[in-house]
Amino acid sequence: MRVLVVDDHPVVRAGLQALLAGDAGIEVVGEAATAVEAVRQADAFRPDVVLMDLQLGDGVEGVEATRRLLALDTPPRVLVLTTYDADTDITRAIDAGATGYLLKAGPPEELFQAIRAAAQGKTMLSPEIASRLLQRSRAPEQSLSAREVEILELLAQGLGNKELAKKLFISEATVKTHLVHIYSKLGVDSRMAAVSAAVERRLIRLDGGPPR
Repeated sequence: MRVLVVDDHPVVRAGLQALLAGDAGIEVVGEAATAVEAVRQADAFRPDVVLMDLQLGDGVEGVEATRRLLALDTPPRVLVLTTYDADTDITRAIDAGATGYLLKAGPPEELFQAIRAAAQGKTMLSPEIASRLLQRSRAPEQSLSAREVEILELLAQGLGNKELAKKLFISEATVKTHLVHIYSKLGVDSRMAAVSAAVERRLIRLDGGPPR
């Protein structure tokens, strides 16, 4: 199985290459720190699987890099390997076409199994991620819409109703309606409590940037 490693940290790339070298069935054919490098190398070396971090060094996040890779004439399977475990990160990566989603904290054998599964077109998720998605499927009425998550992220940045309406190109009345639905789903009654609950449930992150 031919693997391309994409991560913006040189130490992580080196560590992954050393780890994967211990499996005779895996050949690392290249490494990249940016989305542009990833696409160029994937097009040149045609790996079976790309290990993709969500935060890259050129300002283009891993989700967009995944979309670009899958648009190639001979697209690889993309296996996300990251530290980010917010629901928004997981959903966006899977929607972009990622075959699997793993956390870097997982054991090496989990990574080996995921690469083999991805090469065969099978989906592989970290146990924590799979468990959370299963819980969401069992209680769909509690799931927030993409718009509601977006509003929560902006609330976390301190935006008021008027600012939210302007940024999202909707009316303040619509903003208030969304807030009512958010409060109901999260079981809270204030903006601060909504943000706190969303962070606790890993629906959003408080890193000041977009989900990656």
